[in-house]
Amino acid sequence: MDHPLNQAQKQITIDDFDLVDIRVGRITACEPFPEARKPSYKLTIDFGPIGIKRSIAQLTAHYTAEELIGRLILGVVNFPPRRIAGFPSEVLVLGVPAEGTARQGTVILVQPEREVALGARLF
Repeated sequence: MDHPLNQAQKQITIDDFDLVDIRVGRITACEPFPEARKPSYKLTIDFGPIGIKRSIAQLTAHYTAEELIGRLILGVVNFPPRRIAGFPSEVLVLGVPAEGTARQGTVILVQPEREVALGARLF
């Protein structure tokens, strides 16, 4: 008997995937964001030719603000800005739950393993 695909297995086309614009950026500034409901940082990220974008990210469980500065990240740059506690977050920084956890706030960043050009698109 065939089992219906669950949400994690739902198939999409390459055209669907191409709609998501995921780019490499470098965190240039990071500061605490106490206004957020969950511990978060305000990030300033340089995406090279795409420009400087801001984001809110729940990274406080595994990263200090100081160690995030200069780090390469992957982010979705074509979502509309979202207001989080009055702050316009322009980018969704990508991460996965830390091993053995499923609760939010224990995020491990997804990042290139080597230096690559800022603004490079994931494909």
